[in-house]
This record gives sequence, structure tokens and C-alpha cells, in this order.
Amino acid sequence: MKTHSTNEHALEPNRATVESWLKVLSKFALDDVDALPNANAAGRVATEGLRIATKVSTSIPELPLTGGVEEIRDLLEQSVEAALLTPGPGYLAYVPGGGLLAAGLADLVANWTNRYTGLSAAAPALCRLEADVLKWLAGEFGYDDKAHGVLTSGGSLANLSAIVTARFDRLGEDADLRKAVAYTSSQAHHSVGKSFRLAGIPARMLRSVPVDDRLRIDPRALAEHIATDRRAGLQPFLVVSAAGTTNTGAIDPLGSISELCDANDLWHHVDAAYGGAFVLCPKGRHALQGISAAHSITFDPHKGMFLPYGTGCLLVRDGEALRRAHMTEADYLQDFDAHDRSAEAPSPCDYGPELSRDYRGLRLWLPLMLHGAAAFRHAVAEKLELAEEFYASLKGEIQAGLPLEIVDEPQLSTIPFRLTRHEGELLADWNARNEELQVRINRQGRAFLSSTNLPVEDGHAFTLRVCILSFRTHREHMAMCLDDLRASVGR
Repeated sequence: MKTHSTNEHALEPNRATVESWLKVLSKFALDDVDALPNANAAGRVATEGLRIATKVSTSIPELPLTGGVEEIRDLLEQSVEAALLTPGPGYLAYVPGGGLLAAGLADLVANWTNRYTGLSAAAPALCRLEADVLKWLAGEFGYDDKAHGVLTSGGSLANLSAIVTARFDRLGEDADLRKAVAYTSSQAHHSVGKSFRLAGIPARMLRSVPVDDRLRIDPRALAEHIATDRRAGLQPFLVVSAAGTTNTGAIDPLGSISELCDANDLWHHVDAAYGGAFVLCPKGRHALQGISAAHSITFDPHKGMFLPYGTGCLLVRDGEALRRAHMTEADYLQDFDAHDRSAEAPSPCDYGPELSRDYRGLRLWLPLMLHGAAAFRHAVAEKLELAEEFYASLKGEIQAGLPLEIVDEPQLSTIPFRLTRHEGELLADWNARNEELQVRINRQGRAFLSSTNLPVEDGHAFTLRVCILSFRTHREHMAMCLDDLRASVGR
């Protein structure tokens, strides 16, 4: 690969050069966004994606590429194509995000100005803006002024910090973790089990509590598990419930679980990574009633607030408990103590595991300032409406003879469904038919659906799911999805 010469100041390009880079790359990004409505909803992965990955793989040069930013743009264009089309309006798989353009601008500003925001004394105003956002979020979840939180890279790290906080608060530093017991359900996100192990507690001490017919934790079964473990001399300390499971969007009975936890001196953590944003609208707030009684809440702004991936949040009702679990001292930070720090915002490093971090606060603050909170409230309310409408339409199609079954009505914005099972049909054959149905729908390129496995009497059934959460998904896109589903079942 050809290269050209450089000099000792190569990392300090002049403004004209940077502006030329920005012009090319911003056009590339905006063109990609403009193309989303007409792009294949699935993107290009698997064999085709791997072929592209091999094609664009480039040795790291000693000198800049001869083709400059234009050649780099061409490589990026191909690379972006070789991925799931997660920001597209037809992306109804897993839990969609979105990638607000305003948040991208925030990252540009944050990365180019590059101020250090781990310690509030090092950037008091920027940390204040982040603290303002966290305070607003805590209030939306029903927490008071004692609450505080931390912005993380996502729900996995938020869950880990919550479990560590619960461990410190309920067990102390000297507890025998071989006796520590926590509880969640079979529908919990896999990050819960992973975080439990990383928090230093044996995986066998995480109990899977039975669920009801809507795949929600059964409080009576939970109470029995707690009592049994106490009689065995163990130390129950934590329950992790869900406000919107990934599989079906199920919401555990949050209020009942909090009451049970309070009666047994257990910490109640709610994993609301997917469902948390719905507190921003009245219908969603009603669906999540009881969440404010929890001790801590995981919430992913890169899901329900449509931000770029890498933006999670942990909120804790007693902010000091979060601080006690994460606060440490360092001699090399003593210079900041020479100043009056009484009025500064809380330091993010005191409330989470990171000392160095990117400035995530601006990703939330700037979109809220540019769009206003009402725009987010309207968007999440629309997703709940679309889910209800899709459910009603699908139910009508079934009543008219379409051979499908809906596993559950939407508790949030997820609708799980599958083909009806033939009498006497083997589970493997039933699953194969549903897998083929998913392929048929996705092959049409207008909607992209993912699947999961849900419990049935003789095992686990391959189940399709529609999850509506992108700010770009509207009524016309759900109509196309229904059309493609109807056509695919009829083949």
C-alpha cells in the first residue's frame, strides 16, 4: 500500500485539514442515515459480512494512506454495511437503540475538547451538567434528592456496580461470600449472572426463581426460596428483578418484591435496562409502578432514549450507599484538596469503578437541550402505542384464521409469537417451522426480527419476537412488518 511522507508534527494537523476530514466523514455519516429507510432491514452479516470484513482488512501503515480521507471513507462505507442495521426503522430485533444525531454531536464536542470528567474538581461545570441529568433521571423514576447515580458503558456494568453496592451494604466487607445468596428469574438478562460472578460470589449462590404464566417472578416462590436458604444458615442479601425482560418485555411485580425485600432486609435491584425509559410517559410509568421503592435501578439510555451504544446508567435510592461501595483515596489526587470543594458536583469516579472515562454526560445533556424532554416522552409513548396496535392487528389476523399464537400481550413494546403447533407435532419439527418463518420474514428486507426460546411443557419453543423501540420506527413500518408476516405465513 502506497504512503506519503510525514513530519514530527503529524498529529497536529492544521484547521483546514481537519475541516476537510470533517466535511468528508460527516457527509458519509449523514448519507448513511439518509439511506436507512430504503436499506435492507437486516444489514449484511454472516457469510456476506465476513467476506466484506476480509476485503476491508488493512495493514496498519507507517505513513498515512495515499488515498487520504477519501480512501478511509470508502473502507468505512463497506465496513458499516457489514453489520446489523441497528439504527434502521425496520430493525425490530433484540432491543433496538437508535443513535440520535445530537448525541453524535455531543461525542464530537466531548472528544475534541477532551476534558477530564472523572473527578469533579477537574471539570466542575461539566460534571455539574452530568449531575443535573442524573438528578433529572432519578426524579423521573420517583427517587428523591438522596438518590444519585453514575453513567456507565451499559447495563452490564450498571448491574455489576449495583450488585457490588448491595454486597457492601447488606453483607459488609468481611462477609463470607460462600454463604451469600441472591435471587433472580430464569428470564433475567445474562449480565446478571455474569455480574454476580465478577462480584466475587460463587455462581451456585444465584437462585433462579420460578415465574408465572406471563414469565414474571412469582413472589410466593421467592419468599419460599428466601426462607429455605435462611433455615440452611445462608445469607440472602439481594433480589434482582426485571422491568422489561429481553425475551418478552415482562415486568416483575416490582412493588410486591420491594415489600418482600424490606421485610427480609434484602436489597432490591431492578434491571430496567430495556424498560426504564418508559417512565417518561404516563402509560409507561403506570406499567412500571413500584419501581421507585427499589434500592437501585439499571437503565440504558442507549435503548429507550435512543443514544449511541455505550451509554448506561445506574441509579441508587441512597446515593451514599453507592459512594461507600466505590469510593477510594489516592495520594496523587491530593492537589485538588487545596481548593474549596464544598459546592462541587459529585465526582463520577466516587460512584463507579472508572477513574478515567469518556464524558457520557454530554450524550444525554445535549439531546435534552436541543430536543427537550417532551420529545422523548412522545417517542416512548408512540412505541407503546405501536406495540398495542401491532398486537391488536395480529390478534385480528389470528381470529381470521392465520395459524399463529401470541405468547403474551405486550407488557411494554415487545410481542412474542410463533406458529401454532400441530397436534402431535414433535418439538423439533415445530421449532424448525418457526425458524423457517423467521427466515422468510427477514428475507423480504423490510423488517428484521430476532428469536428466543421460551419454556413449554416438553422443552423450549423457538419463538419470534417483535421489539419496537427505535425512534425511527413508526406506524407505516409496523404495517409493512405485518404485511410481510402475513405473506410469510401463507407461503
